[in-house]
Amino acid sequence: MTKQAVPGRSGGTTASLYRLATSDHLCPYGLKTKSFLERRGFSVEDHPLSTREEADRFMQEHDVKTTPQVFIGGERIGGYDDTRKHFGKRLRGKDETTYQPIIALFSVALLMGFAVSWFAAGTLFSIHAVEASIAVAMCLLGVQKLQDVESFSTMFLNYDLLARHYVPYAYFYAFGETLAGVLMLAGALMWVASPLALFIGTVGAVSVIKAVYIDKRKLKCACVGGNSNVPLGFVSLTENLIMIAMAIWMPLRMGWM
Repeated sequence: MTKQAVPGRSGGTTASLYRLATSDHLCPYGLKTKSFLERRGFSVEDHPLSTREEADRFMQEHDVKTTPQVFIGGERIGGYDDTRKHFGKRLRGKDETTYQPIIALFSVALLMGFAVSWFAAGTLFSIHAVEASIAVAMCLLGVQKLQDVESFSTMFLNYDLLARHYVPYAYFYAFGETLAGVLMLAGALMWVASPLALFIGTVGAVSVIKAVYIDKRKLKCACVGGNSNVPLGFVSLTENLIMIAMAIWMPLRMGWM
């Protein structure tokens, strides 16, 4: 079945695309724009600008500052974001908060927990799946912070009560969370992992409750690193409560209490 073209607001099913494609730079937004239009059923008249001089002449002629540029029915639509907006796609603002990073992280952690359970016990659904999912999530959250500890510590100092009084703790946190997650995943040195997770989880939970639910501050969470747009609140509180739960549960399951 032939895909039906969706006309633009200016009419027509053919779009002209001008994109930078030189010997040393192939514009990724040009490729994304072409693919976007083709998926909507448009026949794309592709005009690669093969030299910087050619691109400069094009931009000067049409009084634009960037490429790619899309034209539909003789009307200039604009670049990649402008084209998406033209067809009703929502564009997320640069500083807009989003839960997407944390959803992706916890989803992958859950799948990895299932994988560990399948390998260890031959079943997807077991207590090992839950334990492994949480331990992996702790590791992944730690890695996000460890990618740029300096940025993480800066954001973390906005709300963590202990870090505000002892700044080195803002640097230690990422290492501590990762270490606790790795040890819990291995089921090893629980006398180190459990107190560590209990301590940082408790301090973190109290800090989030005070900042968000008592002081009513609107902050971004450092849970997935220092450049996060995840809002501080339920997610960060859940992260800390999960660490507390694991710190109590793992020694219990291993018969330490």
